Amino acid sequence: MMRACAMMAGLALAGCAATPPPGAVSAAPEQPGRQYRWLLGSGEAAALSRQAHSAMAAYTIERARGAAESVVLAQGATPGAPRWAECGAKPRAVVYDVDETVLLNTGANYDSARRGDPPFDPARWAKWERDGARLVEAVPGAVEAIGAIRAAGVTVIYNTNRDNAYAAETAEALASVGLDGAVAGETLFLKGDVSPGSAKDPRRAAIAERYCVVAMAGDNLGDFSDAFNHRALSVAARRAMAQAPAIRDKWGAGWFLIPNTLYGAWEGAGYDDLFPADKRWTPEESD
Repeated sequence: MMRACAMMAGLALAGCAATPPPGAVSAAPEQPGRQYRWLLGSGEAAALSRQAHSAMAAYTIERARGAAESVVLAQGATPGAPRWAECGAKPRAVVYDVDETVLLNTGANYDSARRGDPPFDPARWAKWERDGARLVEAVPGAVEAIGAIRAAGVTVIYNTNRDNAYAAETAEALASVGLDGAVAGETLFLKGDVSPGSAKDPRRAAIAERYCVVAMAGDNLGDFSDAFNHRALSVAARRAMAQAPAIRDKWGAGWFLIPNTLYGAWEGAGYDDLFPADKRWTPEESD
């Protein structure tokens, strides 16, 4: 998603619009950006979400019936050199991210789309966490999958970077789409729980101490390991890490990714990151 600058037709770079004066209200775009139309309006996005959630439920139910191994990386392990948390006789569980994994933040996405998809505003997001509990929708396939997983006797746990000051509001948002029963500190872990900040690895480790986590789902690679979102990683290095030989078979077999075109660590990618110099087609120059 391009924030503040837009990509013009013909792959020509557009300049950033001048910053409006304080207090100015920009007119809403004629229509939402392409990323909103695809994720929230396309049958393709809905089908992909259902496909991922259904696959996770089937995988989880199979693992719940017999021997299982954890899909949480052990402390100190990395996607390139993985080791897995011990399971033993611990009860089975799955771990879900919340935003754009099981909940679509429809109200907040409307607000962002009508304002031209501006940069992330932490204060505005905090207000959304506080006030928007019932302006959400379920990600396609999430409610059915979670219901099937619970029916198989597997505990469903949420690990989200919503702030723990709004734990009650987050539980209310989940309940509003039929995902009730989230309890802070037990089946709902939020930013500020276990350790300060937004890193999810400490929370995953705390969950893995109590449960054998047989599957995880998220819309961002950081929902599986904080290593994927290290600030020093280049776009190419992050993409390569997601396909590292040691963990690439986890996708669809313990790790399940839900589509999200709205935000993520990939947003800073530029032309040089996406288009190798030897693969660029410029027909005007070859005439």
